[in-house]
Amino acid sequence: MDRFAAVELFVQIAEVGSLTKAAESLDLSISAASRYLCSLEEHLGARLVQRTTRKLYLTDAGTEFYRRTKGILADLREAEATVTEATIKPTGVLRVTASLSFCLLQIEPLLPAFTAKYPDIAVEVIAANRYYDIIDNNVDLAIRTRQFEADSNITIRRLGSTRRVLAASPDYLERHGVPQSPDDLVKHKMLIYSHAIDPNTLNFRRRDETSVVNVRPLLEASDGQIVVRAALDGMGILVQPKYIIYDDIARGALVPILDDWDLPRLTMNFAFQTRAHLPAKVRLFMEAMVERFEANDYERLWTS
Repeated sequence: MDRFAAVELFVQIAEVGSLTKAAESLDLSISAASRYLCSLEEHLGARLVQRTTRKLYLTDAGTEFYRRTKGILADLREAEATVTEATIKPTGVLRVTASLSFCLLQIEPLLPAFTAKYPDIAVEVIAANRYYDIIDNNVDLAIRTRQFEADSNITIRRLGSTRRVLAASPDYLERHGVPQSPDDLVKHKMLIYSHAIDPNTLNFRRRDETSVVNVRPLLEASDGQIVVRAALDGMGILVQPKYIIYDDIARGALVPILDDWDLPRLTMNFAFQTRAHLPAKVRLFMEAMVERFEANDYERLWTS
């Protein structure tokens, strides 16, 4: 007996309520389907299906066997689909959206190796500091910092997290001094990203201490790259996710301020349409991004 085929037949019988219809859906003859079912029942030592002249129904043993095998069969089919997708050439247009900063710093550097490895995937990058509706705009994958989606048809998977930090250029700090406490920020020129949650209120924490500071920005911009350029030009103190300014800090162009205080951290997540089988182009891009994060130890660097 082909046990997999027999179980597949049984699950189909349970779902359509007919041996004949189940046999037709699996392209089996009625006699072959009957043999499969009988062999399965003999193997298990239990009757799974009770048949009368009018209808077919599951026995108690059949109901329990169906409950357990349905999920196993679905998992097996998904595993087969995943392997099949991996062995064929992934093709099509992959539409990815993220903030401009994330697109510049993380997505674009990934593209040369990704497109060389999968030349039949065309990538369309949508740089936007607002959240596109994934389904309405036919977006395959979004990278977002919010923790949940109102639409249950959207699946969220964690990518990594980052601190939000304050920093300024050495020139600015030489001219205006270095803040020693969160309260000192009200005397400084602040550069704020306007799409942050409550951007003018900074909620600091240091061990058991908390401090809430309301700032009046010298510059408020809807794109983080403008804020970064302004800070590099010595205009003031910025508040940005560390992943955006890590390289500028590493080369000394920006100096962290009040680094012993913590602002609420950001979690970067993948968001994509919930489906029975994730398209290969989406899965492969997500895997490549995760590998990039792990290879560069980004989360440790960005949360230290």
